[in-house]
Amino acid sequence: MVTQPQEDLALEHISRMLMEDDIVDKFTYQYPDHPKLLQAEQPFAQILSAAATSSFDAKELSAPDALASALLPSKVQDPAFFSSGTVELSSTVFPIESSTGMNILNNMSSMAFFKGMEEAKMFLPRNNVMVDSRGCENKFQIDGEREPAMGRGSKQIAAPVHTDSEEEDELKKRLDRLILKGYDRYPGEMQEVLITSDKENKAARKSIRMRGRHGAMQAVVTHLDTLLIRCAEAVASNDLRSASEVLEQIKRYSSPTGDARQRLAYYFSQGLESRLAGTGSQFYRSLIRTRASTVELVKAYHLYDATFCFLKVAFLFSNKTIYKAVAGRKKLHIVHYGINLGLQWPDLIQWLVDREDGPPVVRMTSINMPQPGFSPYEQIEEAGHRLSNYASKFGVSIKFQAIAGTPEAVRAEDLHIDPDEVLVVNSLFQFKTWMDESLKFDSVSPRDMVLATIRRMKPPVFVHAVINGSYSAAFLMTRFRQALYSFTALFNMMETMVPRDNKQRLQVERDFFARSAINMIACEGADRVERPQYYKEWQMRNHRAGLRQLPLDSDIVLMLKDKVKNQNHRHLMINEEHRWLLQGWKGRVLYALSTWVANDASSSEVT
Repeated sequence: MVTQPQEDLALEHISRMLMEDDIVDKFTYQYPDHPKLLQAEQPFAQILSAAATSSFDAKELSAPDALASALLPSKVQDPAFFSSGTVELSSTVFPIESSTGMNILNNMSSMAFFKGMEEAKMFLPRNNVMVDSRGCENKFQIDGEREPAMGRGSKQIAAPVHTDSEEEDELKKRLDRLILKGYDRYPGEMQEVLITSDKENKAARKSIRMRGRHGAMQAVVTHLDTLLIRCAEAVASNDLRSASEVLEQIKRYSSPTGDARQRLAYYFSQGLESRLAGTGSQFYRSLIRTRASTVELVKAYHLYDATFCFLKVAFLFSNKTIYKAVAGRKKLHIVHYGINLGLQWPDLIQWLVDREDGPPVVRMTSINMPQPGFSPYEQIEEAGHRLSNYASKFGVSIKFQAIAGTPEAVRAEDLHIDPDEVLVVNSLFQFKTWMDESLKFDSVSPRDMVLATIRRMKPPVFVHAVINGSYSAAFLMTRFRQALYSFTALFNMMETMVPRDNKQRLQVERDFFARSAINMIACEGADRVERPQYYKEWQMRNHRAGLRQLPLDSDIVLMLKDKVKNQNHRHLMINEEHRWLLQGWKGRVLYALSTWVANDASSSEVT
């Protein structure tokens, strides 16, 4: 009988880590760059950035056409901008010609103009078309348009101010009669109508201006995702001037401490700006070098795990699978791709201790890429040392081995597999950063090489968890749109569940979300390491590599579903499909979990 998960074990492990007196000294490798070196580099980085980035002067735009083209698609107009005599954005004022008042008096020779006066009051058609963040056309409703990125109704952009009072109706009727009968025959009455109409229009313009700068800014924020797509299109087509102009607008209204749209736009604009300047790879490497300390990472993990449960569900799914696989056996060998901080294992260790026949002898092999900095292996070794000390307190023997190198270079023979051991291969969200076949079409991709190695290991179970996304395409715009869609869900999830002034929220967004997005946007070739795929694509790849998918364990799935339903936000989803356990937010699948075994009946072999 499988024991129920003990919720506080991981938290106790975190507490022990944070209580270590020398934790800062142990992780000095987290700060590989000396402050003097960074201080010396700063002036040169500023010079390069200033020389590569085009400046933008908002006063060069001519209104209203330039403002409309910079902010919105060519077929979209925003009544919050154009229904008043002027629009104020920051310190720049754009004049807009009025179609009422003195313009009408100056054009009384045109009877057709008066005929269309009633229609002109609407300023915009009732329906228009806009392009959302996925590149799809949506009907744009003035009375409650659909927000392109957030997927919910909104009334932030108000319709033009007008009334349906009896006085206005009477005024319209009088104007129609004058036009039909000939306004030149009744000049006095015509002037009275125009003066009355002009007073009404001035009142409407005053009402709109009362919204002031806040209304204009809110309208821009609403369309930040549209501006991001326009900027990415300009960058992809090497239109430096247009890209710089739109980028300046994005930077003006985005912020790492604003709402979900503003935060996403802030980090995406960083990627676009560094790509435009030709410094994408250097900028990303600088982010990697300035890694957070272990204490900060643990705190960020705790926030993410406690709030969204995605990692918790993945850890429980993997640990329960391993626990069942080793039932009745005395030796366990876990081959884990990516040990990270070792926070997955306290639950499993406690469950093994509580077995009726006692805990097995555990051997763990961690396969990791070397970390940047002066101590590329220290993080892996320190995590293994801490894990061994933790297990020894419960009487569990763990022999830890760290292999630092490219995962595809590790062979099955390097692992010294013992037939008496229960071998379990575990990979949680690691495959996304390994190279695929897009770089070299004439050779086997590293991903397929790792899967072939796993098949040759012949483990009773291979736990495979992936980040579900498709922003790994060769073309910038294809992956940019997909990334915008996926990261919008992540930032919206944060906005819904975590206060804006939470420091750990800022760190999760900066160190986890933003780094992935910036690498995807700013880097190309081997420097672009963020290459996730849809879980169905992984399913086909695993089958081609000679692996067979196992059915999901119904007891584990039921336990996880109950946990998500009872302890988390209602928009957090968990579901089964094609033998995958899917997790997501508001219907958007973000993570997928599955189990595999070597398919001995298959004759295909990746060499």
